[in-house]
Amino acid sequence: MSDLREEVRDRYAQAALQVLDGGSCGCGPVACCDEDQEFGAVGYDEATLGEVPEAAALASLGCGNPIAVAELHEGETVLDLGSGGGIDVLLSARRVGPTGRAFGLDMTDEMLDLARKNAAEAGVTNVEFLKGLIEAVPLPDASVDVIISNCVINLSTDKPRVFDEMFRVLRSGGRIGVSDIVAADELSAEERAERGSYVGCIAGALSFAEYERELTRAGFRNIETTPTHDVADRMYGAIVRAVKPFGLRS
Repeated sequence: MSDLREEVRDRYAQAALQVLDGGSCGCGPVACCDEDQEFGAVGYDEATLGEVPEAAALASLGCGNPIAVAELHEGETVLDLGSGGGIDVLLSARRVGPTGRAFGLDMTDEMLDLARKNAAEAGVTNVEFLKGLIEAVPLPDASVDVIISNCVINLSTDKPRVFDEMFRVLRSGGRIGVSDIVAADELSAEERAERGSYVGCIAGALSFAEYERELTRAGFRNIETTPTHDVADRMYGAIVRAVKPFGLRS
């Protein structure tokens, strides 16, 4: 396992422990991402945050609201890559209803413990939190309808593998609705690193062109990458949408 992955794991384990000890992450008093960046429970209105336990919101280290762009429907199966404290899994579970299911995948034991605690407090039962890597999703081929993720793909050290796994586990016609950090095409990897750290969601970000190229290579179509707000000089919070074409299983 790479040193970077271990650094990410430790950073987010500490974030979960801070929340469990009564602190907060994201935009709260405990800084869990790079300073001067806008991360946390951003993009959620008060009514939406009211649907989940406070600890789920406090543990959020996201850069957007994938629930707002995923257009979830009753009975669907949803997978959240890098589910953290569970905010997006719990919100997804409510939207897909009792006939649907929401999976959360995270590599950090402390975040998984927090997410399960939040699910129990919220009384949400159509959820399951899985331990694993987003580069090796522990679900069968063609088993989910929708994949969401909130500021996590930029942290992967093997992004092509992540996109391949997303394509594999989606059913034919399935879709992704992802919030992530994306860089302007003209920024080099070195210039991205100058704007923030890897574990702080900046240095590892793909450019818009790289994101679209990798999704296309993996087999996705109808790809949209839309910037929503600035997080650094020519670095943006963005919404990424794409579809797995009908007739393809893996």
